[in-house]
Amino acid sequence: MRLILPLPGHEAFAARLAEAGGWSSVAPEVRRFPDGESYLRLPEEVRGRPVDLVCSLARPDAQFLPLAFAADAARELGASEVTLVAPYLAYLRQDTRFRPGEAVSSRSFARLLSSCVDRVLTVDPHLHRYPALARIYRVPTATLHAAPLLAQWIAGHVAAPLVIGPDEESAQWAGAIAAAAGAPHVVARKQRRGDREVEVALPDLSPWRGRQPVLVDDIASSGRTLIAVARQLQQQGLARPDCVVVHGLFADDALAALQPFVRQIVSTDSVAHPSNRIGLAPLFADALTRDLRDPVETACGEGA
Repeated sequence: MRLILPLPGHEAFAARLAEAGGWSSVAPEVRRFPDGESYLRLPEEVRGRPVDLVCSLARPDAQFLPLAFAADAARELGASEVTLVAPYLAYLRQDTRFRPGEAVSSRSFARLLSSCVDRVLTVDPHLHRYPALARIYRVPTATLHAAPLLAQWIAGHVAAPLVIGPDEESAQWAGAIAAAAGAPHVVARKQRRGDREVEVALPDLSPWRGRQPVLVDDIASSGRTLIAVARQLQQQGLARPDCVVVHGLFADDALAALQPFVRQIVSTDSVAHPSNRIGLAPLFADALTRDLRDPVETACGEGA
């Protein structure tokens, strides 16, 4: 029988995962000593059992050491396999050395995490220059996809939707969501001028003025891209869009800045947030039950 172990802050997701799979979920004991060091104790016997550590790595630095300690303890105590269930997987942004002397943190983090667990499960990792996680992770991975769930939510909650991808990179993804939702779609062209400054351009949307725009994206961090697209929609006389994203990070003032420009904001529960409307636990439960793993032909490749 699998044992679901949530790291602090992920108890609710772990409970949903355990319920979806018919497993047990017990939180480890985690606290800090007066000097700031972490204490961790596994609450149940793990010998011979597959252990699934639940930790969404939206703010990874403070979470990594307790995660590493839990994984190491489970291995030392005889767990048959230690899997990281990470609805959001961090440290994929810095995937090359843009300036001399920079750390390529995506490769560094992948090496660290690969040394801790036997397998990594995640949803829609924010990959750019890597074709797959197997390019940098030394352990098996499983990449799950939320697009069908986003399409299902749109079809069930939005009348006459027009799906809009925020940039050229999202064209295929937005198109798949639109097709599954039975809706037309368009894609914006984006030019990023900094971490918080973007310019976008949309085609002529006059044929779609009777439809409800739905912005879809894999990640909302600063929110500036979504704001720029929403402004373009306003200038073309369309309604305020709905915003449906996989990973709702909403860093700093992103949520407050975005809300005046959209009708509603919806995210999956990959990162705990008041906008969560789309649950991922059944997706992970299915992957664990069927032992899903990405193809391994590119594993341990360049940068590993």
